[in-house]
Amino acid sequence: MIEARFTPHPALELTGRGDRPRRVELRGSRARVPGRITGRGKTWRAVIPLEAARWDGPTLPLPSGDYLVEATFDGGGLAEAPPALPLTQWPSLRAELRDGVLRVGPPLDPAYDSGEGQDALERRYATRPQGLENAVFFESFYGRSASCNPRAIDRELARLAPNVVRYWSVVDLSVQVPDGAIAVVEGSPEWWRARGAARLLVVNDWLRRRFSRRPGQIVLQTWHGTPLKRLALHRPGFDPRRALAVLKESRRWNVLLAQNPYAARVLRGAYAFRRRPIWIEGYPRNDVLVTGQPGPVRRRLGIPDDEHVILYAPTWRDDRADIVDFLDLERLAAATGAIVLVRGHSRTLSGGDDAEGPRVIDVTSYPDVSDLLVAADALITDYSSVMFDFTVTGKPVYFFAPDIEHYRGELRGFSFDLLAEAPGPVSVTQDELEAHLADGGVVDDFAERYRAWRRRFNEREDGAAAQRVVARILDQGFVER
Repeated sequence: MIEARFTPHPALELTGRGDRPRRVELRGSRARVPGRITGRGKTWRAVIPLEAARWDGPTLPLPSGDYLVEATFDGGGLAEAPPALPLTQWPSLRAELRDGVLRVGPPLDPAYDSGEGQDALERRYATRPQGLENAVFFESFYGRSASCNPRAIDRELARLAPNVVRYWSVVDLSVQVPDGAIAVVEGSPEWWRARGAARLLVVNDWLRRRFSRRPGQIVLQTWHGTPLKRLALHRPGFDPRRALAVLKESRRWNVLLAQNPYAARVLRGAYAFRRRPIWIEGYPRNDVLVTGQPGPVRRRLGIPDDEHVILYAPTWRDDRADIVDFLDLERLAAATGAIVLVRGHSRTLSGGDDAEGPRVIDVTSYPDVSDLLVAADALITDYSSVMFDFTVTGKPVYFFAPDIEHYRGELRGFSFDLLAEAPGPVSVTQDELEAHLADGGVVDDFAERYRAWRRRFNEREDGAAAQRVVARILDQGFVER
């Protein structure tokens, strides 16, 4: 018989009689947590902490999601599912156990975890009479990470204006926020208050939950990449509801940040962002591509300095929830002799499992893709905007696009002809891709295109974009030093 309980420190404790298991763990799509097993003879005990450390980072609560409770005995697996445990809440997370599955969620008070509860919080903080706080509310990829342009702006703002309060919107407390910042869990009273009270909001995607800008508030929309694929009003097929949503969203923004003049033109049209300023300053997140070194990132990933590293970073697809599986990653690693990092888009973070295999490391859950671009010797992508960032490094980029006809013809469409302008070879089969990677002359073949690409898209990427953006924030009085 197996018994289960939650401990005061967030952990799942299993106890049983008979043979002691060789291994007990929680297994989720993006995290595995081993338990500590004690006891011999008639009884055994396993304690599995509901927290984990990844990528040489701090120990943090588990990401929200479902985790299988697994035990391995010499004679097989878990003979019976542990008994159900009701929803239990700690300051860092909440969890319940049912049918051998541990469901983990953010530490949101159940009173607010409903439509009515969220409506009440919205009314409370949307109509609050108090003035605005000298604070910034940051959100990146809907709170799934503390990364991208908002993070780079946070770091520079903390350096120049340490008295400004910095809030970070997070889906749960597994998201590590920058030093000195305050994490606020989406949907909590603290989250609603911070979003309604901060003088400046810095976001890289749509605002949600019926955001209404209060008088005096400023929204700086940094976006998250120069677009190749068609966005918003430019997407194939006119949908009146989508058009209304786009117009409503873009009217929430006061300032839009663009990586280059091309992106400014496309984003202005796609979001009908008229008669408001666009700052063309390069991307703050790319400063590290000029100033950073690969060694520290590689050490966090457990990669020796002398290894050749290829980063495979495809974009997401509108017709599937998880990362594309067009490449045999183990075969690619064997064919190239490289360590292959695979990075799914932020929208695929909760879908699918980490890829595994010899010399293959899944870095989809790594906090910031910019670090990975520094660590990589070459990039393989398809239609991801990461192509416009990686060329800042001057390192080679390869395109693997087996579904290009479907993607540009039916799914999304392109804003320019990738095949005519790509700064590296475009392959539609793995054989083609591996041949290009083995061809030492292919980089020289694309040298002129690469230079033209950098002139068009990377002219402002000089390692000082964050300085320029924060200087404008302070000069225009969005917050006070």
